Amino acid sequence: MNKLSVISGKSSEDLARKLSKKIKANLVKSEIKVFPDGESKITLIGKISKKKSVVVQSMYPPVDTNLVQALSLITKAKENSSEVVVVIPYMGYARQDREFLPGEIVTMKVLGKLFKSAGASKIIVVDIHSSIGLKHFSIKTKNVTAIPDLVGFFKKLSLKNPLIVSPDQGGKERAKEFAKEFNSDYIALEKTRDRKTGKVEIKTKNLEVKNRDLILVDDIISTGGSIIKATQFLKKQKCKRIYVACTHALLMNDAEKKIKKAGVTSIISTNTIPGKTSKVDISKTIAKAIM
Repeated sequence: MNKLSVISGKSSEDLARKLSKKIKANLVKSEIKVFPDGESKITLIGKISKKKSVVVQSMYPPVDTNLVQALSLITKAKENSSEVVVVIPYMGYARQDREFLPGEIVTMKVLGKLFKSAGASKIIVVDIHSSIGLKHFSIKTKNVTAIPDLVGFFKKLSLKNPLIVSPDQGGKERAKEFAKEFNSDYIALEKTRDRKTGKVEIKTKNLEVKNRDLILVDDIISTGGSIIKATQFLKKQKCKRIYVACTHALLMNDAEKKIKKAGVTSIISTNTIPGKTSKVDISKTIAKAIM
């Protein structure tokens, strides 16, 4: 039997298949039956390696369902393999990494205990929203970035005097890293929020974006509010095309349609979350982290 198995969760079938080819492992597929009450019954198809298994399961919505399925797959893998590496391409609950207000539960601390109890030897994530969350895990963790893979995609496009843009100051380092790989300059927009009305405004001045193609860079796009606000602002500065590059495209509540309506030419994301925009494969980057 192959010394390495990749166990594919339902949320990451395409990525798991590509990863298994990259690391020359046998692929074990999942069959899911969902009962009327919402419970999932998982059946694995294929033989699990006795030496090392790699479980691949993303935690995008429905987050809790995909989490329980991930824990179930890990438990089954541990019954057969001496080592279980767990790849969670998109880590749900990553924004719940500390107690912001008294009484809030730090869910990442709960996940750390759950993954260890299930039998995970190591956790690999991609562009986690905050690395603080991984400090709650007592097992080995590794956060890999999809930025080089995204940059590789954009290098193939014919862009006019491109500029990398972060929609806010919080993503400044991400934009800087992207720009360094892309060999271009970057900026980070400054936002202010009215404490009474909650209205967000962009205060950045003296932008040199006229007639330039822009790449808005972010890690997660959920509802797309920040991207839409930035796009509307940049369009008024008479830039040319605006592209969006992100690792995780959740695109909730018709976000893709709203972003396109605001003036974005194209949204490009990775296959951490499968969908129409996930045109960048990150299996090679994950394979390096495993091997």
